[in-house]
This record gives sequence, structure tokens and C-alpha cells, in this order.
Amino acid sequence: MGMNSPLIQQAMENELPKIDLPEDLITGRLTDTTILNLYAHFPCRIKAEIFVLCRKGEVDASINLKHYHVSDSCFLTLLPGTVFQINRIEGDVDIYFGGVSSDFLRSVQPIKSVIDVSYAIKRNPCVVLRPEAIEMAQDYFEIIHKSKEVFGMKNRDLLKHLYYSLMYTLNALYKNRKVEKENLTQNERTAQDFGQLVLDNYSREKNVAFYASKLGITPAYLSSVVKQVTGRTCLDIIADMIIMDAKAQLKSTNLPIYLIADSLNFENVSFFGKYFKRHVGISPQEYRNQKDDECLA
Repeated sequence: MGMNSPLIQQAMENELPKIDLPEDLITGRLTDTTILNLYAHFPCRIKAEIFVLCRKGEVDASINLKHYHVSDSCFLTLLPGTVFQINRIEGDVDIYFGGVSSDFLRSVQPIKSVIDVSYAIKRNPCVVLRPEAIEMAQDYFEIIHKSKEVFGMKNRDLLKHLYYSLMYTLNALYKNRKVEKENLTQNERTAQDFGQLVLDNYSREKNVAFYASKLGITPAYLSSVVKQVTGRTCLDIIADMIIMDAKAQLKSTNLPIYLIADSLNFENVSFFGKYFKRHVGISPQEYRNQKDDECLA
């Protein structure tokens, strides 16, 4: 794969440099350390979402102030908001990479697998892959690169399918791993438990106090912990699940909107409509009437 540096450093006074991608999706392969050295020995904040497969070489890096050793067979995921720094590079490198821009991520509809795997990545952004998984990941990067060559990657519908496919695969990968809970901090465990409670109860409960009560802590403390661990508010996470479900029902069923509102435990269709419009920008009926490609844009 031919490539130029996919990252643009936007140094801002008194802030960490912010790293984003100039295109919706970029892939490439690094076989020398020139580009990596650009990001060595100083921290930067990642605005994009970056995926890295290391086939050869060794890189010591700091991710959110925690040290990681990235070497052969490692798959690394950097979520938006991650503080990242390369500390040391050793040996010849062979690294496949891919990434999606912050602008593209804002256009992606939240799905359960994306939300679920994000918690796992937060806990452990670097995982060691089995040989068959390494080949699959390498093939996936090649497919994305070939798709970009053939289609120009201007079709966001195609890009989203490729992105969702990767996130579903990562979700399956993390579910197959044995996560040692004792390695989690108390705050990480609390945020993880909150995420699972939301997945189980979002269609019935929208109040942060309900989830705090289930966890035996105050709403203020839960909100503080979730914000610290995930970078998002409790209400944002609850709303993502509700809106995801509502969008799916509006597009994949012919149910009347008042029944969709009822299934999500809204007092009436008017409250549901206001809630939906506040988060999506249009009414449920307008969303239902949109063409699929408009909804994905």
C-alpha cells in the first residue's frame, strides 16, 4: 500500500496537539519509522478513531497515561479523546493502520456493538491476536484499501458498512477474551456496570437516579464516574440507546409512532416527538419519510 501520513497535527496554544484525519477513512501500511517518529516523545489528543495492526517491530507507547508495549501480533485501537504518546520504537516495523475522522464519526448512528466494545477498548486498547485473527485483520485492511481505490470512498453508506463490520468484529474479539475484573479500577467497573444496565433497561428507564440506585451510589457520583471513564454523560449514553432503538423501529417496521413511543416508555407521543427531535434534529415522522441514504448521511 502506498501512503502519506494520515495524521494532521493541529498544535494549539496551551493545549495538547490534536490529531485528526483529513478524510472520512484512511488506511495504509508503514514499513519504516519516519511517520511514527513524528509523534514520538510528546503527547497528543486523538480526535479520530485509529486502528493499528502490528506485524513486526516494537513500540512503547502511553495511552491515557498508561504504558503499553505494542509488538508483533498486537492490535491497537485509539478511541476519540485518547491522549497518546510514542515513547520508543525498536527494530524494523511493519504496521497496518486504518482510521475514521471525527467528522465521519459524528455521522455514524450508535449501535449496541459499538457502545459495548467501546467500554472494552477503554479498559484494554491493546490486545494480542491469534494467528488466524491476524490474517483476518490484515485482509480487512487490504479490503478497505482496495475499496477506496475502486470506489473513491465518497459513498458514506459504504463507509459505514465497512466501519460497522470492523466494530462487530472487534466486539466479537473482546467477548472471546477473558477479562480479569480485578484488573479494572473501581471507577472502570462502575462505568462498565452502568453500560450493561443501560443496555438492559433503556427502554423502560431514562432517569440516572434509577441506575445509580441499582449500583448503590448517588446520581451525582455515578455521573462523575461515567464522565471520567467514558468522556460522555450518563444521559448521552441513555439517549444513544433510545434513539438507536427508535430509529430502527421507524425504518424497519410499520408500527404507528405512538406504539413506538409506548415501547420506549414515553408518557405520550408528544413527549417522544420532542425528545426525538431534540436529539436528531427532525421529527420521528420526518425521519421515517426520509430516504435511507439521507438518513445515513
